[in-house]
Amino acid sequence: MVSLREDVTNDTSDSSEKISDEKGPVEKRTMTVIGRNGYHDAVYMNAAKIFQGIRTEKPKDKMLVRYGDDSLPPTLTFKDDYSQRVSYELAFSALKYQDLLEEVLLDSGVYPCYFIPDELTSLLVVMLYDLQDRKFQAREILDKEEPVEEVKKVEHYFDSFKTKLAAALARYRIKHGALSIESSLPETVRKREQRASALPLCAWINTFKISLEDVFRELEKKGFTGVESVSDLDHYTYCLDQYCQDVLFFPSSLKEELFNLDLFADCKLLLQDKSRSLAVHSAQVLLNEDDDILVAHVGSYLTIAHMSVLTNHSTSNIFVCGVKSSAKADELMNLFLHMGCENVQLLHEDFMEIDPRNRRLKKAKVILLLPQCSGLGVGNPIDFIVHDHGDAGLLRDVYQGRVSEDKLNNLAQRQLNELMHAMKFDKVQAIVYCTCSVYPEENELVVKKALKSEVEGKQAEPYRLIPPVFNTCSDSNTSTELFFKMEPSEISSGCFLAVLQREKDTSENVSVKDTLPHAASEELLDDIVVENSEKKAKKQRKAKKRRRNVTSRGTELKTAEFLYHQVVSTMKAEVSVSKAVGDIKQKTMNQTSGSVQLKKAIKPVSAKALPQVLKHTPPLSPAGKVTYERQTLARKAHTERRKLSLKTVEIAFPPGITPDLSLQGSKPRVSMRRCFHCWAAAKGGKDTPTVCAQPSSQMAVGVCKACPYLYTEGNTFLCNINNYT
Repeated sequence: MVSLREDVTNDTSDSSEKISDEKGPVEKRTMTVIGRNGYHDAVYMNAAKIFQGIRTEKPKDKMLVRYGDDSLPPTLTFKDDYSQRVSYELAFSALKYQDLLEEVLLDSGVYPCYFIPDELTSLLVVMLYDLQDRKFQAREILDKEEPVEEVKKVEHYFDSFKTKLAAALARYRIKHGALSIESSLPETVRKREQRASALPLCAWINTFKISLEDVFRELEKKGFTGVESVSDLDHYTYCLDQYCQDVLFFPSSLKEELFNLDLFADCKLLLQDKSRSLAVHSAQVLLNEDDDILVAHVGSYLTIAHMSVLTNHSTSNIFVCGVKSSAKADELMNLFLHMGCENVQLLHEDFMEIDPRNRRLKKAKVILLLPQCSGLGVGNPIDFIVHDHGDAGLLRDVYQGRVSEDKLNNLAQRQLNELMHAMKFDKVQAIVYCTCSVYPEENELVVKKALKSEVEGKQAEPYRLIPPVFNTCSDSNTSTELFFKMEPSEISSGCFLAVLQREKDTSENVSVKDTLPHAASEELLDDIVVENSEKKAKKQRKAKKRRRNVTSRGTELKTAEFLYHQVVSTMKAEVSVSKAVGDIKQKTMNQTSGSVQLKKAIKPVSAKALPQVLKHTPPLSPAGKVTYERQTLARKAHTERRKLSLKTVEIAFPPGITPDLSLQGSKPRVSMRRCFHCWAAAKGGKDTPTVCAQPSSQMAVGVCKACPYLYTEGNTFLCNINNYT
């Protein structure tokens, strides 16, 4: 298992020392100058395997140095994070100087060699680069290691050719006029190397362990000074990022000294590329208090830890897909616990294997999708490969400055499939899609194709693009650009970010018939039967269980706000119909001698008879008032058309909901009693309730013949006559 110190501090050696600070002993890591003293045998073997898969293929007629078969993917075994990192760095260096190293091997007579098979040619090239990098000095390994026979054989072979190898290297430099081997690289590669080496170091603050103010205080004690922007960084300085208020930048020259600070040793500051912090912050802004988030790929544990730091541990969980082995899961959980992250849950399944209807993810409202990409926008490809489990082929692509068309198409298709799969989760309200690619095929085109596919869940609203927001308190969130992009530069790596959010339901005319199914789909009406089907009994059982386990005032308020418009509109329509019928009756009786006898008109409902509404239900918003007025006008027009029919109209409220509305003031209230009262159609009387018991059907829910309200079979509803005028 990789230890936390080794994984967090990156370019550190296995040697460590114990020093004391205010809190007691703290393990410290010291930097090692890469390649000056040599590496372990296992590092050379891993580097050779990596180089074998990424080396530059040459035409057969120009191929003077032959390599073995590389059809099978190499099996890499790393002792720790440090060994993994230096293995990739050694392989990448061999790739950049492949032409030089091959010419030195041929010119010195070291190659070909009858007892060095073609399968070990990659090992020859990798070890030759390391040998010239340490000025052809002997390798020094202080700790014990398990020797590798192939490495020992090549090392002894080189020892007998050191002089010839050094002379061949000198002739190459004279031939190409190179003051150093770095100057022999193509100009585009040299500029890219210079840009990567000058990139500021980016670190985010672990607020589980330290506050922002305490970080500034500690840095000032160490002699650091805060500056306004990245362009002002120089020597012992730092600056705060303009987008993420918990991200700091340091000059690249301070990497060794930063690792020796307590802030980094104690996981209070953690180095990571800025693009990942941008993705995490844009996802956090979309979360409500008790929402969960689904991370589609395990990627870097630092990204998951940062997401955990920004969420509420008591109410939100972070689900991470693709943790296959139990050993990997134990390793990650130990890292998270050490960093103070307690709300991370690991899933064995890959993201594409997870059912969008998985009940475990019913509270997941945001998906963070960081797919595998070409990665040509990253400043340090080694970091990207090690931390985000990138493909080693990125090293070849970075050196060449491009990605093959086949590889790009395959990556884009995989990204599209993952984004379309994310859009199938009905409960999810937003998706954050982020890459480190510079190709539109992996960025804008993927997002646009996914939106055109219309693969959203059947019961969910479609997605639309919204401008990414990283911090609600920052002044830098005024952009209206739908895509956030950063081009690779001297101060930043490349990044692409898009946020997809479900559209809001803007329907203004929702019929009473559709009210209950829509409310049930939003889980607002736990105990209401909305359909006569085979699912009726199952829904009732679930509702009873939910009522026993969850009693939420918030749900009551949502129900009140949702049904307020429907109930008020229905009551208004009832009053209008009653008055209309009365007017028609009077007019008809005046014109005729009574050949047509009308039923007794329904008396209009007075303001006092209207149900009361909860005080704490918020008043209607301007948009709500507009909706209410439109519904009222529509129902009034509909009522006018029905005046031609000389029939009384019976208005039925939705079954199971108490119509409890008040016209007092502008603050509606709703009673959450699970029944409808029936107001007696009688005037005056004593202050005693009367019984309404004249059923008009044998169904579980029917309409009373004496009044337009509902009754429930098996229950007797009392009517207070004092409330009726």
